[in-house]
Amino acid sequence: MPNALRTTRQGFIVGQALLASGKSVKQAVHDGDTVSISPNSFLNVRLLGVDTPEVSFSLPGESTFPPIGGDRWKAFLDNPFARALPRFSPALPAELRSHLKRVVGPGCAANHAAHAKSAKERLQNLIKADQPPPVEPPDELDLFLAFADDVIDRYGRLLAFLHRNDPTSRPRPYNEQLLATGVAVPYFIWPNVAPFVRDRQVPKPGKPIRGKHLDAARHAVATARSNGLGIFDPADPLRLLPFELRYLARTASGRRLGPDRWVINIAAASAALLAPHRYIEIPNVEDRLFVNAEHVPLFMEEGWQQVQ
Repeated sequence: MPNALRTTRQGFIVGQALLASGKSVKQAVHDGDTVSISPNSFLNVRLLGVDTPEVSFSLPGESTFPPIGGDRWKAFLDNPFARALPRFSPALPAELRSHLKRVVGPGCAANHAAHAKSAKERLQNLIKADQPPPVEPPDELDLFLAFADDVIDRYGRLLAFLHRNDPTSRPRPYNEQLLATGVAVPYFIWPNVAPFVRDRQVPKPGKPIRGKHLDAARHAVATARSNGLGIFDPADPLRLLPFELRYLARTASGRRLGPDRWVINIAAASAALLAPHRYIEIPNVEDRLFVNAEHVPLFMEEGWQQVQ
């Protein structure tokens, strides 16, 4: 069954729906420009603020999604800079290339696949634990979604903080619980860093960036690191970040483009908006705030300075 929302080959988001379940046309049509509908299939939700290792992904120039633990991904991650592969254009800076060469190589694909399996199982277990007894089908679990600035991404996925719908206990979002157990990498992309955003305020330069939900998420990651959990396991830490794997493999017009989001050090009293390849200069992953290129002018208007 296809997703109720999907992206076409041309990059447009389209969808399919039914007239609202249980309503007549008269009941479903509220007025001349509003009609109630029900999705005729499932909807995907992308959890905000987290990025887990990939279970599968497309290899350069392909559209299929082979498993990361398979032989083809093993061969690719053993040497993602092989001469036969598409070139990066523009070329990756020497510092970033050196960083990537240190973390890829033999065992990288198996490492990524193992951490991806742990993240998937952890989310499954969190959801199963929230199912009311006796255990009912998954579609009987009442879920609560809190949105930030963007409600939907370019792939037709809802962007949300997600947890069991329980107004009395107000459980922690699955997003934060994944960070706390160390199975997810924090991935804060402005302005979708907190639920219930009333307006899109650019952070003021020259001081650390704070916020109730952001602080809680960062603290959860720091605690997971100090306890050596999941991706921070000293015996087998996650070598290649999920977004690094994606940009190593993604191609457009026969070339690879590298990282494309600018980045800010949340913990620093700075006005520096670092070029995308400089994310490696911020050592703690929870201290990185990513900014899409189209939002950079908004930051510059507030006094942020681009550092190439």
